Amino acid sequence: MRTTLTIDDDVAAALERMRRSRDASFKDIVNDVLRRGLKDINAPQKPRRRFRTRSVDLGKPRIADLDNIAEVLAIAEGEDFR
Repeated sequence: MRTTLTIDDDVAAALERMRRSRDASFKDIVNDVLRRGLKDINAPQKPRRRFRTRSVDLGKPRIADLDNIAEVLAIAEGEDFR
């Protein structure tokens, strides 16, 4: 089958490097890459391993209420706030 493709510059450069390293025709390289890509896309997905984050007790918070920004700034800056 003959068709016209518009290939991005970076993809064309990678294909050309593959062509040179394998000493093959551009057509053969493009067909090989397309076959492999289609095979990978149609392959069933491997099940992902579940990721768990362990909880850690950080203790009692130093600032009970973050709604009063003046109190938070005073504590953060080390001022005696009353």
